[in-house]
Amino acid sequence: MTEPPAGLEDELTFPLAWGTSTVRDFPAWRRAARAVVEERLLVDRQEGTPYAPEYGPGLRGDDGVTREVVTLSLTRHERVRGVLLSPHGPGPFPAVLLLHDHGSRFDIGKEKLVRPWYDETRLESASAWARRCYGGRFVGDELARRGCVVLCLDAPGWGDRGPLAYAEQQALACHYFHLGSSLAGLMAREDVRAAGFLAGLDRVDARRVAALGFSMGGFRAWQTAALSDDVAAAASVCWMTGLKEMLVPGGNALRGQSAYYMLHPGLARHLDIPDVASIAAPRPMLFLHGALDPLFTAEGVRVAHDRLRAVWRSCGAEERLRLTTWPDTGHVFTERMQDEVFAWLESVL
Repeated sequence: MTEPPAGLEDELTFPLAWGTSTVRDFPAWRRAARAVVEERLLVDRQEGTPYAPEYGPGLRGDDGVTREVVTLSLTRHERVRGVLLSPHGPGPFPAVLLLHDHGSRFDIGKEKLVRPWYDETRLESASAWARRCYGGRFVGDELARRGCVVLCLDAPGWGDRGPLAYAEQQALACHYFHLGSSLAGLMAREDVRAAGFLAGLDRVDARRVAALGFSMGGFRAWQTAALSDDVAAAASVCWMTGLKEMLVPGGNALRGQSAYYMLHPGLARHLDIPDVASIAAPRPMLFLHGALDPLFTAEGVRVAHDRLRAVWRSCGAEERLRLTTWPDTGHVFTERMQDEVFAWLESVL
């Protein structure tokens, strides 16, 4: 037996969804829905943990960007190494929390999005990944050249925090569950803390902080916007669907392994995936989808987009939500797609 009884899926009615919930005041609904999500993370907020940042030597580039390695405490258990890019000048600047993808490629994390000037041994892998998924462009470097402070950190298991082997994902998630914790919850909490750190920097305009990611990074972007008031806008590329439409035979969500980074136990008893993203309303949000993306069914994307559109419309903020499907792309974040996102970020920040 590899599948649970069909009746379990039929019982998913998402009773806490906006419009279904008995809570009719939207700010009150946001608080209630966020509280339910946070409870399912199984990881506390880490609010009393100092970031205690340590900076490595900076590199002042000829392209108008200063690059730094930064190490900080996102939780009380571990120090995390990341990269911080800043435009030359006094600021304060808009900022982007850049969230890397999964891709079953663990030797690089932050290096998928920021050229690793500090480690030539990773440059070949990073450049190959940029060509595969990002049109050959390092998204973080491009954002910084366009005037944004950029923070990018390794998620648990990637880069300096790994590398994991593919089959070790499930073992790691299982270990966390045995300890009464959660791998997905840890990643969510760390991303929220990273947003808070970025917003608190003197060089950053705290009113103009966005989250951006592709694939699993796209999931992380809208999730961070839902859970953090430090994020003013978010852009998610190639990660949005309805839950039931995602649970198809052979789909990644049912294989274990990678799915555990995005699996919060019991949450589906209350909220569908777009319902969680809707906690970010009425802030500006952009969702890009490739019509040829094999990981998300067209029906799942349609269901999610319809749900998101209804929520922003009910808030009188439909113009703040952009839902775009690129007809000729799959699971990638091409230069043309990036240019759309960059222009959108400039308009909302």
